[in-house]
Amino acid sequence: MKWLTVLALCFGCSSPGWTQPEQADPASKTQLRPLFDGETLDGWRQAGGKATYRVEDQCIVGEVGPGPNSFLCTEATYGDFELELEFRMDVTINSGIQIRSHQTDAGGVFGYQCEIDPSERSWTGGIFEEGRRGWLDPLEGDDAARGAFKRDGWNTMRVLAIGPHLRTWVNGIPCADLLDPMDLEGFIALQVHNGSEGQLRWRNVRLRDLGQHRWQPLFDGKTLAGWHARGGGTWTVENGLIRGRSSHDEAAHGHLVSDAVYSDFAIRLKYHAHTGNSGLYFRVAEGDGNPGVLGFQAEIDPEKDAGGLYETGGRGWVVKPSAEDVARWYEPIEWNEMSVIAKGDRIVVHVNGHQTAELKNDPGRRRGHFALQLHGGQDMDIEVKDIEILTLHELETGQ
Repeated sequence: MKWLTVLALCFGCSSPGWTQPEQADPASKTQLRPLFDGETLDGWRQAGGKATYRVEDQCIVGEVGPGPNSFLCTEATYGDFELELEFRMDVTINSGIQIRSHQTDAGGVFGYQCEIDPSERSWTGGIFEEGRRGWLDPLEGDDAARGAFKRDGWNTMRVLAIGPHLRTWVNGIPCADLLDPMDLEGFIALQVHNGSEGQLRWRNVRLRDLGQHRWQPLFDGKTLAGWHARGGGTWTVENGLIRGRSSHDEAAHGHLVSDAVYSDFAIRLKYHAHTGNSGLYFRVAEGDGNPGVLGFQAEIDPEKDAGGLYETGGRGWVVKPSAEDVARWYEPIEWNEMSVIAKGDRIVVHVNGHQTAELKNDPGRRRGHFALQLHGGQDMDIEVKDIEILTLHELETGQ
């Protein structure tokens, strides 16, 4: 196996939005450091139910107990990392490995879970979100991934979490590959699912710290510095937010365009669409005349299509959601949060935590401006705030 080599995509490793760990050498396997000393549970704490965790033969042993799901959690939290461990099921029971997870005031745990699934469904290595959204990346249709887990004997789980990109391998076979911006840091935990009986073992729990991506503002809350307006309508800053207005008498589309261009990124913002059709443009080129910019927009609309993908000056609708889908994720007359992740030829859009669109192997433009839209020929009133970006740095891997 070739181990990891660092490739900083688009920006250098000193770019805003990412911090590098001290003395980390991602090309060296020796930098995987133990999270479990093989003798004690020092550095770990229990949350949730009453399962029993103990150390036996240099393994952590978790045995089903009363109450809800139980978790053995690291006391430390982690952002970007590579995690490797081995696990074995002595008695068949559903389980999982929590990453970037958190604890509720009531003591429960929520966050990403790398599934251990001994059922006939065989979704071991898929990503489930405990205590919040449920399944995010099951392994439906992926026969190679579903066949990676061995019900008898030891299995190896490898997890790579870099910014919003989460990937898993089971026994060296790729499983989940998720782009999701919800959580960038949290603790790691070993789950014992509730039930009547069952026992799991974990050993050789090791982690490589790879720093952390952090959201950085693209709007200072006071001025439109870093942005320029073009076309119809007006853009102002009011009470810490951007407000765009235009009349139906204005035929020209209006845009507020970022001065800078970006390639691989995650961007998020909150919007309140009062009237009219709008959108969050990305990787766009500025052009002459109307519409003024060319490229993708993630749809912002007070009534329909929120979270869809439309390509202005190109293919038109690329992903158009149904009215039933929009009703699941969009909150009319409220603030909504939208995010777009663009990484190479893959694009993912979320609205209020729901994935609303995904493109893979997309042939479109890989670099360009961001923009907010005021649609021509409509009465437009939109408010936008909390615009933030992650510039993405990735680790390339070979098997």
